[in-house]
Amino acid sequence: MSNEVESKIAKLGFELPPAPDAVGFYVPVVKFGNLIVTSGQLPIRSGNVVFTGKVGDEIHETEGYDAARICALNALAQIKACVGDFDRVKQIIRIEGYVHSAPGFQGQPSVLNGASEFLVEVLGERGKHTRTAVGVCEMPLNAAVQLAVWAEVEDAGSET
Repeated sequence: MSNEVESKIAKLGFELPPAPDAVGFYVPVVKFGNLIVTSGQLPIRSGNVVFTGKVGDEIHETEGYDAARICALNALAQIKACVGDFDRVKQIIRIEGYVHSAPGFQGQPSVLNGASEFLVEVLGERGKHTRTAVGVCEMPLNAAVQLAVWAEVEDAGSET
């Protein structure tokens, strides 16, 4: 099934990247018991933030949607790095999304649909989750979106 997930990612025009490094003094993913929590994932490709600026000002809402998809892809890379493959992922439980928003912009839910839809497209029912969509006035590295993901996995194993 892990290969099936990566095939679905490829069909959407993406490639699962190596798990991005933390951009500060923290770990990018933690496993405790049957839960995995990622740190905030940015729209990073090849070490660079690819969508910067405030949604509703410097970038359009559709670009924010695309940024959220990349954040979800990076979260999946963190999860795979933590547990080895996608077969062990039982459910994406929650995503916490932060949108770098221009004053008056209220389309955070639409932007974060990019991540939500992506997770369901590649994981099916296991990708359905609860979600928080928050607009913020500033973001690390001027990123357009940041996404933290909670997932349940098959066994407790050892902590990362």
